Amino acid sequence: MDKRTTEPAKVGDVDIETFARNIARLVEEGGKALAAYLKPREQGQLDGSMTEDVADIVKTIGQVAEYWLSDPQRTVELQTSLGRAYLDLWAGMVKRMAGEAAPPAAAPDPKDKRFDDPEWSSNQFFDFLKQLYLLTSDWADRLVRDAAGIDPHVRQKAEFYIRQITNAISPSNFVLTNPELLRETFASNAGNLVRGMSMLTEDIAAGKGNLKIRQSDPSVFEVGRNLATTPGKVIYQNELMQLIQYQPATNKVHKYPLLIVPPWINKFYILDLTPDKSFIKWAVDNGLTVFVISWVNPDAKLAEKSFEEYMREGILTALDVVEKATGEHKVHAVGYCVGGTLLAIALAYLAAKRQSRAVSATFFTAQVDFAHAGDLKIFVDEERIRSLEAHMKRQGYLEASRMATAFNLLRSNDLIWPYVVNNYIRGKKPVPFDILYWNSDATRMPAANHSFYLRNCYLHNNLANGKMKIGGVTLDVGKIKVPIYNLATREDHIAPAKSVLKGSKYFGGPVKFVLAGSGHIAGVVNPPAKKKYQYWTATNLAGGDLEKWLARATAHPGSWWPDWVGWIKSHDRKMVAARKVGGGKLKPIEDAPGSYVKVRD
Repeated sequence: MDKRTTEPAKVGDVDIETFARNIARLVEEGGKALAAYLKPREQGQLDGSMTEDVADIVKTIGQVAEYWLSDPQRTVELQTSLGRAYLDLWAGMVKRMAGEAAPPAAAPDPKDKRFDDPEWSSNQFFDFLKQLYLLTSDWADRLVRDAAGIDPHVRQKAEFYIRQITNAISPSNFVLTNPELLRETFASNAGNLVRGMSMLTEDIAAGKGNLKIRQSDPSVFEVGRNLATTPGKVIYQNELMQLIQYQPATNKVHKYPLLIVPPWINKFYILDLTPDKSFIKWAVDNGLTVFVISWVNPDAKLAEKSFEEYMREGILTALDVVEKATGEHKVHAVGYCVGGTLLAIALAYLAAKRQSRAVSATFFTAQVDFAHAGDLKIFVDEERIRSLEAHMKRQGYLEASRMATAFNLLRSNDLIWPYVVNNYIRGKKPVPFDILYWNSDATRMPAANHSFYLRNCYLHNNLANGKMKIGGVTLDVGKIKVPIYNLATREDHIAPAKSVLKGSKYFGGPVKFVLAGSGHIAGVVNPPAKKKYQYWTATNLAGGDLEKWLARATAHPGSWWPDWVGWIKSHDRKMVAARKVGGGKLKPIEDAPGSYVKVRD
C-alpha cells in the first residue's frame, strides 16, 4: 500500500487532518459557549442588556468627537496628525524592506509586556501591526487629552473608555495578529483553541451567563484549609458580621487589643492568606491580641441594611464584644480600604458623642477625602447612580461580579487581557496564586448601604466637606485626636496615594503618613521575609502635596510591617498575660475563619 494514502497530510509541522478535526471541535465548543451565554437570558435570569453602559460610552466619546468636528480646522488637524503618523510608519517599513535601517515610528513602554516576543520586532509584518496599533492608541489618547473645554468628569470617563477600547483591540489579543499565539496554534494543530473554548464555556457557566475570568487555579485553594488558617475562634455573630479572636502565640501580650475592620466589598482573609503572607498571624506573633470582623456576604434579606447599621452592628458592636472578652475599653483600630472609611466615620461619630474607644487608628489604603479618588469615579455620577439604585432595588443587592469587573477594568492590561489570552487562546489554566484566588472571591453589597456610600463619599464627598450625617450627628473627622498611621501605596488605582495623603490633613491628632511600594493589595500584603518593594516616611505631611512629600521622604527597603508594629508598641508599652479566647465570658461559636467568609457569590 502506498504510504502516502495512510500517513496524515502535513504542511510544515502542521498535521492537516488533526488541524481540521480540531477546528471542527472548536466550532462545536463555540456552540456550547454560546448556549451557556444565552440560556440564562432565555430563562429570564439575566436581562441580557448592556444598553446603559453602551449608551454612556457612546454619549461620552460623542462629546469629545463633537469638540473636534464642530470646527473644520480642528477636524483637518485631527485627520492630518493621524495621517502623518501613518505615512511615517509606511516610509519606515519601505526602508526596511529595501534593507535600510529605519527607526521605529512608535515603541511600546518598557513596562508593557504584550510585545515582548522577539518576532514583534524581527518580523516586519508583526512590527508593522505593533507600531500601527501604538500610533493609533496614542492618537486616541490625545483625542481626549487635547479636547479643550470638556467637563473634567466627562474627560475622565472618556480617557477610561478609550483606554478600555484600545486595550481590547491590541493585536496581542488575537491569534492571527500575535506571532506567539500563531506559533502555538500551528504547533498544537489548533488544540490550544479547543481547550481554550472549553474553558470559556466553563467560565461562562460559572458566571451564570456572564464571563467569570479565572485568574488562578481555583482547585488548589480552600478557605480554612490552606488559606485563613491562623488559629482562632468566632466568639460573636449577628446578621452582618462574625467577630474572630485569634489564639495568642506569646506568653505576654500588649495591653490593648487590635481590632481589624476589613472592607465588606471583599473578604477579610486577604490579611490572613498563607501563613507566610498573613498579616494577622504576624501581628499575633508580635504579641498583639487580634480580633477581626468577618462581614456577611449579604443577600436580598439584608437589602435595607444601612451604612449606619454597618457602623453600629459592625464596629461599635465589635468594640463592646472586645471589651467583654478582654476587659479593655480601648483598642488599636485598623481599617482597610472602605473598612478604613467606615472606621474613620465610626471614630468621628464616637468623638461627637464624647466617647473614646481607640488608643490609635491605622488606615490601610483608605480614603476620607474622595476628591482624587481615581478612575472609580467614572462610575459615579447622578445618572449612573440612579440607574444602579434601580437595579439594586429589583434584587436587593449589587452582584459581586459587577464590583469585581469594575476593579479589574482599572487595570485591564494586568487583570483581564493576559488571562483572556492565556486561558481562551493558549488554552492554559492559570497558575495557582493566592491573592488572585481571593480577588475572584468577591461579595455582594446591600442596596441601602451601597447607595449611601456612593452618594456620600464618591459623589458628594460629604465626609471631607463636613456634611455627612450618621444617626443624626454631623461628622467632623477633625475631632479624631488619636495618633494615626495612614498607609498609602504608590501604584494604587483604587485609593490613590494623592487622595490618601490629602485625607491625612483632616484628622485632629498626630498623623504618620507612610507610602508603600506596589499597589492596593500587594503593597499591603508584603511580609518582611519576602524582602520586596520598599516604603517611604517623612516627618510632616508637606501640605498634602504628594510630590513635595516624596521629595522630603526617606526610602526604606522591604516591608513597612516592622515600622508599623514599632509604632504600635510606642503607644502601648505595658504587657499583660496572654488572654484566653473569649476571656472566659464568651463561648466560642466555631473555629476561625468562621462560616460567613465561606459563602460565595
